[in-house]
Amino acid sequence: MTRIKRYDKLLIGIFILTSALHVSAQQLKKSANINKLKPEILQSLNSNNVEWNTPGPTSAESMPIGNGDIGLNVWVEKNGDLMLYIGKTDSWGPDVKGSKGLLKLAAVRVSFGSNLLNNGAPFLQTLKLAEGLIEIKQGSDQNGLQLRIWVDANNPVIRIEEKSKTPLVAKVTLENWRKKRDGDTVLTGKSNQLVWYHRNGPKVEPHVANLTFGGMIKGEGLVQQNDTTLQSGASDKHLISIYPLTAQVPTSAAWKSALDQQVQKVDKQDLVKTQLAHNQWWNNFWNRSWIYIKGDKQASDVTRGYVLQRFISACSARGAYPIKFNGSIFVVDNPELKEGSKVISVNADYRRWGGQYWFQNTRPMYWPMLKEGDFEMMMPLFKMYAQATINNQQQIKEFYKHGGSYLAETAPFWGSLKYWGPEVKEDWTGHYFTPILELSMMMLDYYEFTGDKKFVKELLLPVASQGLEFYDKHFSRDQQGKLLLDPVNSIEQFWKVHNPAPDIAGLRAITSRMLALSTELTTEQFRKDWKRLQSELPELPVGMDKNQKVLLPYTGEQTAKPRNSENPELYAIYPFRLYGIDKPDLNLAVNSFNQRKQTQKGCWVQDPIQAAFLGLTNIAKTYVAFNFVRKDAQLKFPAFWAAANDYAPDQDNGGCAQHGLQEMLMQTEGKKILLFPAWPKEWDVDFKLHAPYQTTVEGMIKNGKLSNLKVSPAARLKDVINLMDQTK
Repeated sequence: MTRIKRYDKLLIGIFILTSALHVSAQQLKKSANINKLKPEILQSLNSNNVEWNTPGPTSAESMPIGNGDIGLNVWVEKNGDLMLYIGKTDSWGPDVKGSKGLLKLAAVRVSFGSNLLNNGAPFLQTLKLAEGLIEIKQGSDQNGLQLRIWVDANNPVIRIEEKSKTPLVAKVTLENWRKKRDGDTVLTGKSNQLVWYHRNGPKVEPHVANLTFGGMIKGEGLVQQNDTTLQSGASDKHLISIYPLTAQVPTSAAWKSALDQQVQKVDKQDLVKTQLAHNQWWNNFWNRSWIYIKGDKQASDVTRGYVLQRFISACSARGAYPIKFNGSIFVVDNPELKEGSKVISVNADYRRWGGQYWFQNTRPMYWPMLKEGDFEMMMPLFKMYAQATINNQQQIKEFYKHGGSYLAETAPFWGSLKYWGPEVKEDWTGHYFTPILELSMMMLDYYEFTGDKKFVKELLLPVASQGLEFYDKHFSRDQQGKLLLDPVNSIEQFWKVHNPAPDIAGLRAITSRMLALSTELTTEQFRKDWKRLQSELPELPVGMDKNQKVLLPYTGEQTAKPRNSENPELYAIYPFRLYGIDKPDLNLAVNSFNQRKQTQKGCWVQDPIQAAFLGLTNIAKTYVAFNFVRKDAQLKFPAFWAAANDYAPDQDNGGCAQHGLQEMLMQTEGKKILLFPAWPKEWDVDFKLHAPYQTTVEGMIKNGKLSNLKVSPAARLKDVINLMDQTK
């Protein structure tokens, strides 16, 4: 099957192809009014731009930029050379499970003839968030240059634009750091273009067999010097274009043919129009939602962290596959990585925890997208796991002789399961079935927010119904006719226990919400089965701790050995939301949270989200603020978070902090919109967030008073409850 990429019908395709021609920023501004953000919102956004006045010298000092599928690490070396690492969401190597599962496409060096940074000449590198580009200025206004680097938001092309007061010679070099058998193939004899690719063999795992990824580099006036170098004559303007492509095709020639077709489609487009469309995409993105906080230094830190994490997600969440928690597509070289007692040197192809997806580590970046209104960015996650759910059905039948499906906590992008019968030895993620319940919960929220009935029928219903069927048929009943979940892991914390709280909470939440769907979206048989299953669910485990009634992680004597740093009993608060503000037994949930055994901060820790759901303002604020200053000490970009349990730049850290901050500001339950359920009185805020039923809520808090409240549609204003007023 030969096409741009071979995917199942549920998997996302590659971007629409377009774009090309050199144009200045001044021409753009003359062509159209591309900036429609309110002046005060634009000012708040621009205040979070990242500026550096010293160059690199290594990838550790790089800035990220991307279009959702193609991502760049951008830095300038001390001699003035521009360096790019190119990442992509689908550039899988032959060993997806290994530490080099998702590879970079290439390293590219661009130089302009002479070192403009000699003798302490000025340097400024700026990430311009509103425009979705990086601007670099080297040297003085009289003899310096200006670069603009951007990845077209709508098309598969990277643009490097240069202009200078004096003519300069541009030199572009393709650098290959992969060695010997792992190296790339560079095509020879190509006229005034560089073409390279990395190709998996035909006998590796079938889902990545013959997968080929690479690209083409060319530009106006660039002449080929050799197979890895292009050079121009002296000019005061340059446009360099890089065209990445991933394709699963039978031959390298077929990949080159697909690349040529893609480049032709891009080059037919007018660059003015594509730049306008690029800027409009970012304008629409920043207009969708925002949170800008004023107050103490923590307020500034939290705002910047929130804005930059949302930007990083936008740069990496519209490709063929979901965001990788362990570095996304922005991993860099690490010459001194600590691995146990050893220190090793690794390049930007390496990532700890490998190329597989870990559901608990993948979800933190996606929950915040609901309130941000970034719905299209959630589709790669939903489609990948929906396909995996389908793929896993056959193994369920083979292993257990019944229907239904579930998702392994850890699996490659196509899914797959191992046999985990009750006799199999305990393991971290073995008897662990919860991910399909949380995915169903997120999908139900997506439907409530968007009202997309097609989504229910094509994605939500297949996933949720298969998950409920698995639990229904896989487990027996006790003497009272209740579902007997045994042996099951209580996530990774307690292994092979009896009736774990996360699964019970998830089943209670999902059956209730699926039954609440309109009858046009389900079938009578489904509803009959769900109602029966709901009636057979056991109660959540409850016990006593320090003379207080609390939720327990599983039923029975609490003798299981703790294995991780998690609080499974609190899954009933988040992600399954059985407890919280304006719900029954709030004190039980608060007591359980206060008595939790694990209290560490950062990374995938759920405490900031759970604290916000319970209205525990100070705890939520403390945890969120901690996350948003937890930058990796070796990395320069302020939102390249420290590795902690993952790998830098850690995406879990930013996602959990985003989600916690949102729930501090606004929570929803059914039709209710609860404002400021855990909001610090010392923080002013200007915000716009999304809510269920295709609703947006916009407003400001200043000195504890709400103003400029705007709810769309206006009929939803009656559902808004200002909890800050109630606490005065």
